[in-house]
Amino acid sequence: MKKIEHIGIAVKDIEASNNLFQKLLGVANYKVEEVLSESVTTSFFKAGPNKIELLAATNEDSPIAKYIKKRGEGIHHIAFEVSNITAEIARLKAEGFVILNEIPKKGADNKLVAFVHPKSANGVLVELCQEIKQETTK
Repeated sequence: MKKIEHIGIAVKDIEASNNLFQKLLGVANYKVEEVLSESVTTSFFKAGPNKIELLAATNEDSPIAKYIKKRGEGIHHIAFEVSNITAEIARLKAEGFVILNEIPKKGADNKLVAFVHPKSANGVLVELCQEIKQETTK
C-alpha cells in the first residue's frame, strides 16, 4: 500500500456538512460526485496532502443510510492507495482478510475500489483505491 488515500465520513446532509467542513478545514470542497452504484453523493476536501470524503445517501437503501441509521454520522472508512488493486486483493485474501468485492468496481474520484470487511480488520472498513489510468489514442 502506498499511502492513506482518504478518510470517508458518513453524513446525513451533504450541503450542511460541506459548510461545516469548509469552516473546519478553511478550504472549500473541490469536487461533488454522485456514485450511482453505491447510492451516495460524495464531496471531497483537501487538507494539506490529505483528503476527506463526505458521503451522503441518495436513498434509504444506500449502505450509507443503513450505516447512519445503525451508528450515526462519523468516520465510515479509511482508504489506502494501491498500485495494483487486483494483486492487493489477492495478497490480502491470502493473508486471511475477508474481501467484500473481489472484483474492483468504479468508485468516486476516478478510482477503482474494493473493500475489506471490518470484521477482519479490527472493526475498520478498509477501502483499496487505484487511480483509473486514461487510455490515450493516437
